[in-house]
Amino acid sequence: MYARSTTFTDRPGAIDAGIALVRDEVLPAVQEMDGCIGMSMLVSRDTGGCVITSAWSSTTAMRASAPQVAPLRERAEQLFGGRPDVREWEVAVLHRVRPTVDGACARVTWTQVDPALVDLQLETFRSGVLPRIDDLPGFCSVSLMVDRDTGRSAVSTVYENRHVLDRSREEAADLRTLVAQEMQMEVLDVAEFDVALAHLRVPETV
Repeated sequence: MYARSTTFTDRPGAIDAGIALVRDEVLPAVQEMDGCIGMSMLVSRDTGGCVITSAWSSTTAMRASAPQVAPLRERAEQLFGGRPDVREWEVAVLHRVRPTVDGACARVTWTQVDPALVDLQLETFRSGVLPRIDDLPGFCSVSLMVDRDTGRSAVSTVYENRHVLDRSREEAADLRTLVAQEMQMEVLDVAEFDVALAHLRVPETV
């Protein structure tokens, strides 16, 4: 499975209009494209950050959709102002223990490793990280997306609500520090979001 993420920043006043645009126009259009297996949208009303992610059955389908997606992205650019950060990923790990519910929140961690260490990173995540987060109260799902060419990755962990997200913060930070040390991994950024839309049909990989 593969994914394209589109990240906007620093426009708190555009969040509600952005959600409406993605829900009412972008999502229905993208779901009709060949190979699309869903879309999600994360938003932060505090920072104005927004991450829109579409999932695809293959790199061929993802890249073939680019001409159709372009005008939709331009609409979002006009709304949010400025050009977004657009990246393509392999969905290397997807694990769910319960569906995403209304009020769910997510913590996203962006990291960087030596590209030669990506497979080791994935094995460490599956064997060392998943068993620990599986037991966290209110945990819903986690996805790990990687760019094998650059060694960059994004981990999105979803919790039932803001309260359990807050409660998980300290343990998540400790685990992140431990894994970063073991993997010689650089943590580029960590951000917390509300889950505005969750219509992903990516199958479980664990």
